[in-house]
Amino acid sequence: MKICLNRSSVVCLIIILVLKVQWGFAEVKLPHLISDGMVLQRDQEIRIWGWADAGEVVKVDFEGKSKAVTSSGDGKWEAVFPAMKAGGPYVMEISGNASVISLKDIWLGDVWICSGQSNMEQTMARVAPMFPDEIKNANNPKIRYFDVPDAYDFSTPQLDLKGGNWVAADQENIKQFSAVAYFFAQKVHRKYGIPIGLVNASVGGSPIQSWIRENELKRFPEDYEEAVRFQNPNLIKEIETQDRDNMRNWHLEVRKKDKGYADQALTWLDAKYHPEKWNEMKRLDMFPVENGKRPENGVYWFRKEFFLEPENVGDLEAKLLLGTIVDSDSTYINGELVGTTAYQYPPRRYKVPRGVLKPGKNILVVRVINERGRGGFVKDKPYQLEVGEEIIDLKNDWSYKQGAVMPPMPGQTFIRFKPLGLYNAMIAPLQEFTAKGVLWYQGESNAGQPHKYEDQMVSLIEGWRKSWGIPDLPFLFVQLPNFMAPTDDPHSGNWPELREAQRQTLKVPHTGMAVTIDVGEANDIHPLDKKTVGERLALQAFKVAYGEKDGPFSGPALKQVKVKGSKIILRFNEIGKGIHTKDGKQLKGFAVAGKGQKYQWVNAKIESKKVILDCSGIIQPNKVCYAWANNPTEANLINERGLPASPFEVVIGDPRQSLYVD
Repeated sequence: MKICLNRSSVVCLIIILVLKVQWGFAEVKLPHLISDGMVLQRDQEIRIWGWADAGEVVKVDFEGKSKAVTSSGDGKWEAVFPAMKAGGPYVMEISGNASVISLKDIWLGDVWICSGQSNMEQTMARVAPMFPDEIKNANNPKIRYFDVPDAYDFSTPQLDLKGGNWVAADQENIKQFSAVAYFFAQKVHRKYGIPIGLVNASVGGSPIQSWIRENELKRFPEDYEEAVRFQNPNLIKEIETQDRDNMRNWHLEVRKKDKGYADQALTWLDAKYHPEKWNEMKRLDMFPVENGKRPENGVYWFRKEFFLEPENVGDLEAKLLLGTIVDSDSTYINGELVGTTAYQYPPRRYKVPRGVLKPGKNILVVRVINERGRGGFVKDKPYQLEVGEEIIDLKNDWSYKQGAVMPPMPGQTFIRFKPLGLYNAMIAPLQEFTAKGVLWYQGESNAGQPHKYEDQMVSLIEGWRKSWGIPDLPFLFVQLPNFMAPTDDPHSGNWPELREAQRQTLKVPHTGMAVTIDVGEANDIHPLDKKTVGERLALQAFKVAYGEKDGPFSGPALKQVKVKGSKIILRFNEIGKGIHTKDGKQLKGFAVAGKGQKYQWVNAKIESKKVILDCSGIIQPNKVCYAWANNPTEANLINERGLPASPFEVVIGDPRQSLYVD
């Protein structure tokens, strides 16, 4: 049989044969962490890994050394280099049968895994009003940051992340850095001069059980059963569809009912609209409770007039600060939309474009949607308009009217918060990347079940250390800050119970805790002072990870409790040259309970580096607490460095009180 091919057919056949040969070799693939600008852990074996065709030889060249490795049956390969000292920048070349990858700007230093919920997520952009100079002056190529994309998986620990890249702490990138992580890195770098790599795997609102490894999660049967339940993709799809429909329908109904839009020719946001029979709010606050009845959910319209004198005000840009609003808002000036935020937590910082403001009277309208609970404006936040050098106070004299009454929005199932999911998708892919230690800032979402938290923390630490293969991996965490309204009750709230669970976690070796009960904000679960938090974590790192001896590294830490007659004597570690009160006034914040009795405030004084409690009048005192409130404003015990003592509660004679070793 004779086959005849014309010239074009021959060319096509050649192309197909060439492509067939090339298709036999997949390109070498690297995990997202192994990329330009990365920081590798100094003084430990360096592991570079990736994927290729099964049996393919992959060559890695790095700093004068070359490693040739063969990929396994599943395509995985790994090249291991001996430990190196801190330094850089370096380059690396990785080559396979059909591809060559060149990586540049590589540094050797210390890698810290940062995780938790929104206070670890909170960026430098969010804290900019408190630290403008820190952002303005940021320019350190030896501090690198990798933000792990949010993801979850309940079935399988993932081998790679969904994305991400390394960036340097410079003017282009600093605002995206986690603020806590950046201030931590800044302090460590200044002390040791080594490159610092920050890998931030955090998700706002996430509970601790979503970060616990499967082996350890099995210790908590209810959580493990829930993780198994969500391995069903059909269930996830069904819930997501239902939630999406509920939210869409609720908001459509809000829009349909909203009286503010009833007259399309003249809506309530229009500058020409003249309000009639609107209520007054003398000072911005949460929606008022009237006659014992809580305000209804739905839409509220707020309106305020303000006056500007400069004739050229229309040529100026301005900044509008509207504090924090519960839940979402759309904000208009003179009928023009200047900003909108879809949920309650972010501070409202809106830029007002040129041409919006005008000389004389201006109209500010805020349409607030309250989905559930009590809505409104969070008190004692900045509510003002900044125009050039002029600041217009907007806190007072508003009028408002409810535009739509709605039942509370149906609750949403936050699937990503379910047990195990975040560990599998965001932590498991990191664990071949050798690290110096872990920074953990989480607990707010578990304050409702503080009794479980100590066991959960211990389990999380144990699982992560096993996964990284480093039994003494330093694990540093933030104790919850002060939050919510102060109280005169000597023993109240869930947050102090969770703080105590965190304190008890210090019995796990190679852990450290940053006490922050003096840097929170009563009206904000996301306090701005992340510099103090990061620097206190750095103090713990100096002790736990770097072996420094010249403390103190935290505030006074309870060491011993003794009863002597009608007195209770407390001794502390981490005091340096002594203990004091931060305000120079009488020592406060201590309470004692007799057996079977309620706590009572007691007089306390400092004598020879000890705290003496006067328990006269208390029968059989057997429990002592300090700073035991959600917001312990009066607690004032500090050490010579001004670091605050940790809250605590102990039963006299309980061996759990001895957490620290001299």
